[in-house]
Amino acid sequence: MVASQDAPVFVSFVGVDVAKASAEAHLLPEGRAVTPKSPADLVRVAKAAAGPVLVVLEATGGYERPWVAALAEADLAVAVVNPKRVRDFAKSLGLLAKTDRLDARAIARFAEAVQPRPREKTPEKQGELRDLVARRRQLIDMRTMEQNRQKTAAGAARTSIRQVLRTLQEQVDEHDAAIATLVESDDDWKAAAGRLASVPGVGPVTAATLVAEVPELGKLNRQQIAALVGVAPVNRDSGQFRGKRFIAGGRAAVRSVLFMAAFTASRFNPALKRFAERLKAAGKPHKVVITACARKLLTLLNAMAKAKTSWDPKKCPQPA
Repeated sequence: MVASQDAPVFVSFVGVDVAKASAEAHLLPEGRAVTPKSPADLVRVAKAAAGPVLVVLEATGGYERPWVAALAEADLAVAVVNPKRVRDFAKSLGLLAKTDRLDARAIARFAEAVQPRPREKTPEKQGELRDLVARRRQLIDMRTMEQNRQKTAAGAARTSIRQVLRTLQEQVDEHDAAIATLVESDDDWKAAAGRLASVPGVGPVTAATLVAEVPELGKLNRQQIAALVGVAPVNRDSGQFRGKRFIAGGRAAVRSVLFMAAFTASRFNPALKRFAERLKAAGKPHKVVITACARKLLTLLNAMAKAKTSWDPKKCPQPA
């Protein structure tokens, strides 16, 4: 995403390549390479940069978290981006070699050219909620894999799978309770989750996922929130050719629960049901219908979060 007119104007950019036990940083426009020894060291480096600074890191499966937390705590603008975006950008510049230091430089150049949106500063408790929601998702994935194995297993193997399934279900139940308790412990979260769950088709899991992983909900316009989650249609046109629109990027975990909610809402939510039926009558494929419903549901939830209102088919705010 290129910085818009109302986005912060940054003067300096820091690209950070984070590994399990180390990190490399590159500062632009001064073109200086740095090897920070700790997150606190990186904060000092970023604060010493000229003017407003944007620090960009790649998502590395969790290794980036302490670095991001330290930067956010220091009130520095920080963005976490998909490594594929940076790699594709580097290839477009002819940067094919790959070392930690070169990767940091590529991330810095990506930060300078693209200026991705800085992430919202999230308190420690929100990080805990995000981890619980992510862990619940992992448990569901494991349960699905075991259920698929059970279909063809026999004898002792089938017995073992049943035992594992019982354990996984207990873990899912425990995480559901922990998530509910954590949401209830914060008045803002409780109110936000309650408003979201008031929409037919949106259950407690979807509401908790949005509260945990989309703190930007209600703070962006409908185009921005759709692009952030990854339900905005991407054009593929050239000359007279008009290719099929598709979705890409965004927050895959959020998009997954949103699609499930949209599927339910397209059957039981009056507004989404009419919308889905209109698309079906126009001959749209099922996947296109559900994707469109997911986008409409997200923009509706975004408008509700902005207006701080619960679902009312007559008074509910229109997406803006």
